[in-house]
Amino acid sequence: MEKKIYYLTEEGFKGIKKEKKVLENLRASKINGEVPKIWESEDLNPDYISFQEDMDFLESRLSEIENILKNVKMIKAPAKGSEELIDLGATVLLEIDEKDQDELMIVGTLEANPSLGKISNESPVGKSLIGHRTGDKVVVSSPVKTVYKIKKIRYQV
Repeated sequence: MEKKIYYLTEEGFKGIKKEKKVLENLRASKINGEVPKIWESEDLNPDYISFQEDMDFLESRLSEIENILKNVKMIKAPAKGSEELIDLGATVLLEIDEKDQDELMIVGTLEANPSLGKISNESPVGKSLIGHRTGDKVVVSSPVKTVYKIKKIRYQV
């Protein structure tokens, strides 16, 4: 099985580390707190079942975070001379179908949030933009054919 690489900006990396710390503290407080009894009369105690589900969720998420941190690749600004090409970390000003303009940042899947203007490098638009430069026209056909003209590229990572 091929291991997945998780691309993160410095901000995204700090967010994952912070979430890990919060979950570890929550797990410690649950473990050090009073664990409900397994049995209540002849039935399983619903409080115990709830406690166990919470612990399973915490362990699962912590395991995911550990995997992310083991396989992270930081998004960095490109080498001098490569700033004219779109890559991870680029903020791109686009003209859409010669009418509207939009500014998008290309990030990894974990940080993608289209409502904040952050799109994944694995999304149809992100995939199509990578490797292009200012002035290029990029056609994306998913689910509607859209033509993007690249107006400006900048890096802030």
